[in-house]
Amino acid sequence: MKQPLDYYKKHLEIYQTEVKRLFKQMASISLLRLLVFVLTGFGVYMFMEQWKIGIAIAVLGIAIFIYLLSRYTDVKHTRAFNKALVAINEDEIKIASGNFHDRDQGLQFQYPKHFYSLDIDLFGRGSFYQFMNRTTSLEGAKTLAEALKANDVSNIEGRQAAIKELSEKAKFRQFYSATSNLVQVETPAKSILDWLKNHQLFLSKTMYWVGVVFGMISLLILVLTFFDAITNKAIIGYWMFVGLGVSSIYLKKVNVLASNSDKVRDTFRQYATLLDLIEKETFTSVLLEEKQKMIQFEDEKASTIFRSFSKSLDALDNRNNLIGAIFGNGLFLTDIKNSYKVEQWMAQYGEKVVDWFEVVAFFDAYNSFGTYAFNHAEFVFPEIVKNGPVIKAEGLGHPLLNKAKRVDSDVIIENEEFFIVTGANMAGKSTFLRTVSLHIVMANAGLPICAKKSQYAPVKLITSMRTTDSLADESSYFFSELTRLKFIVDAIQQEPYFIILDEILKGTNSTDKAIGSKKFVEKLVASNATGIIATHDLSLCEMEKELKEVKNYYFDAEIIHDELYFDYTLKHGVCKNMNASFLLKKMEIV
Repeated sequence: MKQPLDYYKKHLEIYQTEVKRLFKQMASISLLRLLVFVLTGFGVYMFMEQWKIGIAIAVLGIAIFIYLLSRYTDVKHTRAFNKALVAINEDEIKIASGNFHDRDQGLQFQYPKHFYSLDIDLFGRGSFYQFMNRTTSLEGAKTLAEALKANDVSNIEGRQAAIKELSEKAKFRQFYSATSNLVQVETPAKSILDWLKNHQLFLSKTMYWVGVVFGMISLLILVLTFFDAITNKAIIGYWMFVGLGVSSIYLKKVNVLASNSDKVRDTFRQYATLLDLIEKETFTSVLLEEKQKMIQFEDEKASTIFRSFSKSLDALDNRNNLIGAIFGNGLFLTDIKNSYKVEQWMAQYGEKVVDWFEVVAFFDAYNSFGTYAFNHAEFVFPEIVKNGPVIKAEGLGHPLLNKAKRVDSDVIIENEEFFIVTGANMAGKSTFLRTVSLHIVMANAGLPICAKKSQYAPVKLITSMRTTDSLADESSYFFSELTRLKFIVDAIQQEPYFIILDEILKGTNSTDKAIGSKKFVEKLVASNATGIIATHDLSLCEMEKELKEVKNYYFDAEIIHDELYFDYTLKHGVCKNMNASFLLKKMEIV
């Protein structure tokens, strides 16, 4: 079995060593650069009278200096990349120790009226999302959250195959995340897509060729002036004013285009690198191959297309250099030509960008899934079946509980079977409900399950476990709960759901609650529903005698030597031992 911690510790050491080596290399290049600068200056000074030699020394020195500067930049980038890899492996070691509560909680994806996300700690502090999220972009985080909330029972085996494959590509996953982390993008993908969609083209092909011809004439004037074929040097200034006048016609629109493009340059540069990583990787699972094909445009690669656009954006950004802006626009109409290239790219590829952004976000999200599977090699991918029990699991446990303390259960829930689960306070009822819920959510997402073995007949999940009142909506707790139960009843009329309920009708008196709960469960059973209800109301357990679909299970508590003891084991039957009175006395409340 793979030992992920060994992998992370080993690679942490490798990347830390590489960071130190690259730092020394940067220091050496800096010293060498300084030496070249000093020697070049000294050489030019020594041969000042022999100007041809002095110029040659200056040219050679400048060339070497520029090369060393470029080399320094490359090494600095490589060091930053390795530092990102160090951080990734440090994070994995920290999370494995249970220290993950400072990470993003995903509360922005929480929706109280969702089928289950509020009830099962999918988001929030200590949530499943907070524990397993490794995304590096807003779009990736959203894609991950939507995958967990999707309630999608189609193509589960396709998702399993993709996650299995990514779990075996630790290097790809880490390189992808490290690359993405190097650039902090300013503008979210949605804003970029809106810009590409809504931008109105303002430059024609004719104007582009006007710029080309104008530049050729400018070069001719400069050459003729240099060789004294044109004696009136002022003509260059007059010609520049003509160029600046032509450029000023489009100045306002070019300013707007340049302002918008400046916000997206880093995004396209980052996406080009990420797309290149996806294109170069070999995938065998159908889903990953499909995503890889999405970033092909005829015979061109998306990474090449993005890179060319990034260069066009960089060229347009050069207008911020005052000297370049004056001479470039005055002699070569650079704003017009560069803006035209940007607009033509937008016209040709703008509609495809949404697909390419989607692929980048998909791999960002699925790298989290792949990392989760890699980190939990002892978990199992459920065997997907069409018939048989909805869940048949051996050693099913909650994936966020400490393995040493976790008590696992064998669970078999047949189709159209309803469990009534009773038990003492803190005995494990709520944890069991969330464990079963997460089994369904994780299985539907294609993830491995915290179990020794699992067979699963795919089903959508719907829950009612955490109803709250709303002052804003002027709704009472009880009305909110009834609204939720009505939502469940309406949903199961459309398609099958696995229903999980925790102590329903808490907003009314005990007698009314018992009668109402019984009628509601009868309604669900009559609708051929499958699910679980946890309750303290033992009278509800009488339904097992009346309806063959209803089964009683419980979690027990015992008082041993005046101490409360829980075994957290699911048992068939009805709970006899309650602990509220004991706890009140033990804590000296009464």
